Amino acid sequence: MVRHTLPSHVEDYRDERWCREPTRLVETALDAERFVEQVGFASCLTDARRPGPSLYVAVCGRRDAVMPRHVQKDPESSLTWLLKDELVKRGRLYYAKFAHGRPMFVAPRMIPYFHAVWGMRRADETKRLSKKAQAILRVLRKEWEMATSDLRDDAGIKDRATFTRALDELQSAMLVIPSEVYYQPKFTYIWTLAVGRFPNELTRRVKRDAAIREIARCFLSGAGMTIPGEMARVTGLPRKEAGLGNRGLVAEGFATMLAPGRYELASGLAREHEPEPPLEDR
Repeated sequence: MVRHTLPSHVEDYRDERWCREPTRLVETALDAERFVEQVGFASCLTDARRPGPSLYVAVCGRRDAVMPRHVQKDPESSLTWLLKDELVKRGRLYYAKFAHGRPMFVAPRMIPYFHAVWGMRRADETKRLSKKAQAILRVLRKEWEMATSDLRDDAGIKDRATFTRALDELQSAMLVIPSEVYYQPKFTYIWTLAVGRFPNELTRRVKRDAAIREIARCFLSGAGMTIPGEMARVTGLPRKEAGLGNRGLVAEGFATMLAPGRYELASGLAREHEPEPPLEDR
């Protein structure tokens, strides 16, 4: 197996963009929102063993952050979990499980592109969704939001694992999201329809090829350089489509292809294409 490495200046670039240094670590919900706005999308609890921006790594503020075995006693993983709950409640970022069940935060500006790739039209729901997922969706379209146990009862799904799989199915199709978390009297999520929280972003039409190119642009802007298979691992896109997105950036002069599967930001574009600051900073 070929092991691909990154030049030190690219790692330094990522340290700054992905908040992997002590001077830029994330400590509050506002910090976290600004972080996701800058990177466009980020995993929640992945560590240095997986590529891509991560809220947990940003909370740690170091490149080599590794999730400990006993996370309950670890202050950094605990803070990440609490920030995740607060971000879900604040509702300014999209949070759900996407491809392969990966929890991810997505900035509003990137939602239309993610939806163009992973979203589902209503006409396709009966063909692509399982019967259990359709049952949950019917309940939520009637009640709008419900706690986990009530939703499972009203959908008529007795088995907890079956219910979880169906809910993951709806999240990955960008139909259902958690809107709040409660710990008393018992731990539960409140679930709601994604379109209710992000109506403009989820109803905007974008062609799939354009969406993949914009997701590639977003990732490369934060990564500085991408190596074979990296963007596909981070986003959950098929490697072939990830490659097409990167080659689209080369065609427009945004990126340079150094070797098959290896792309770098074109000279001078890192600063020129900085994302817009969040509304709080304008």
